[in-house]
Parts: sequence; C-alpha cells; structure tokens
Amino acid sequence: MTSTLVLRDEPARDAAADLELSVELLRAVAAGTMRDERVVRVYAPLPTVAMSRRESRMPGFAVAARAAVDRGFAPVIRPTGGRAVAYDTSCIVFDVIEREAGLGDQSAFFLRVGEALVAGMRRLGADARVGEVPGEYCPGEFSVNARGTVKLIGTSQRAVRGARLLSGMVALGDVAHLVDVLVAVNAALGLEWDAATFGTLRDEVPGGVAVARAAVEDALIGALSEM
Repeated sequence: MTSTLVLRDEPARDAAADLELSVELLRAVAAGTMRDERVVRVYAPLPTVAMSRRESRMPGFAVAARAAVDRGFAPVIRPTGGRAVAYDTSCIVFDVIEREAGLGDQSAFFLRVGEALVAGMRRLGADARVGEVPGEYCPGEFSVNARGTVKLIGTSQRAVRGARLLSGMVALGDVAHLVDVLVAVNAALGLEWDAATFGTLRDEVPGGVAVARAAVEDALIGALSEM
C-alpha cells in the first residue's frame, strides 16, 4: 500500500502562496526527499480566481484580473492546466501528489483520482459520477459531476519527472458569488460556459442540509489515501 502523508492546512497569507506550496510539495516528492510516496493536502482557500498560464496570455487577461479584484478575489496563475476557477473559504481545495517513475499516463491518473473522488462523494450521499457536464467551467473529461447535471469537482494536473500533482476544488455552500465572479472573468477572456452547471455539495446531499467541512475533508482524505 502506498504510504501517504496527510496535510490539513490553514489558509496562507495570500492566494499565490497556497499554490506555491503545492509546487514545493511536488518537487519534494519528485526528488525523493520525503519518506512518503503520496501527499494528500486539504485546505480552506482565500478568495481566489485561479487561471492557467495559457489564460494569462489571452488579450482579455488584464480585464479578467481586474474583474476578480473588483469582486474581492485575488487573481493568480495556478501551476496546473485547465481554465479559470473561483473559490473561497466556503470551498475545499485539495492536492494529491504521487511519486512515479518517469512520466506516467495523465489520463490514467485523472481517471484513478476521479473514481476515488466519486467514491468519497458517494459516502456523503451525493450522486457523483466521473464525466464532463456540457457547458461546465474549466471543462474536463474527468470532472466529477452530480446527477450528470452539475459540476461538483474540477481537477487539473501538473507533472514533473518523478511525480505528478492533481489539484481540485469542491464547493460546500452557496455559490452565487463564485458564479458572479466567474461569469465576469470568463466574459473578459472570451470563454463561454453555462453558469447553471456550477454545483455545490450542499445541494447534492439528502435533505439539502449542509455537510460539515470536517466530514468532507475526511471523505476526500480517505478516498485519496486509499486509491
């Protein structure tokens, strides 16, 4: 069984520092300076709009960044791929970093993590599945959706020689403010999406009750540690 180090972090002093720590852990795992072969990290993020390096080169990036700032979100460039995503302290961001010989199959890792996340969300009562929802933000074949209707968890990757990082986010409560900033950011970038596909775990558990953050963290950690 793969040895796993679990980290439950408090938010950093700024959004960029949260993402930089992900890269530092990736490098440490790749270099073999950590005893464990896998790291699972969960934290409550600061208000952030995380965009890819590719988006940072788009003509509308400066306008998108200003739209984020105007709404109280820090625009940052994330170390993984994908498209813009908005999150804050009402969400959980997670990293899973795994040592591997050479550069493994990106799709296989996406799928393996996606299936683990589905198992974790189902333990909480959500009808979770792997697969893209038409019109979702940061679209991806291995997103985790609920009921085939809304995106529940988005994931993105970065690989270096010797290790792979997959990061993701799940919203726990109301997402209207997250949708609002993402609508503005994507409009500035010229990217289309369907705001109705932004899902939240609160709406996917039986009875529509809020799920405690600790319980969701436990489900994520358990699923990602056991995969």
